[in-house]
Amino acid sequence: MSAAPSQNSLPTFDQELCGLVLDTAPRQFAVVQVYDGGELPSDGWVVAWGLAHTDGSAHLFVVDGQTRMTLVSPERALRFFPGRPGLSAGLVWLSQPGAATFSRLEAA
Repeated sequence: MSAAPSQNSLPTFDQELCGLVLDTAPRQFAVVQVYDGGELPSDGWVVAWGLAHTDGSAHLFVVDGQTRMTLVSPERALRFFPGRPGLSAGLVWLSQPGAATFSRLEAA
């Protein structure tokens, strides 16, 4: 027969909510364009930010501040930034967050 868990070992409601947020948080990514100048130094910049959801879909926000899209996958974003000679686009993923808090100051 196992002992009943101590009240001190049970997570608080706030801890459970933070855990739920971490478990369901979308992954963040950026769409970057890279210019390979051949003999000149390469250059790169961010053209959009995105949120990838667990169902595979993604929301994309172009840095112009006027264009937003809902896509079936993050990789579909690359279609909207076609390459030209020496110019390519790719995805850069931000690491999954490891902590959550109710405090905006602590999150910064």
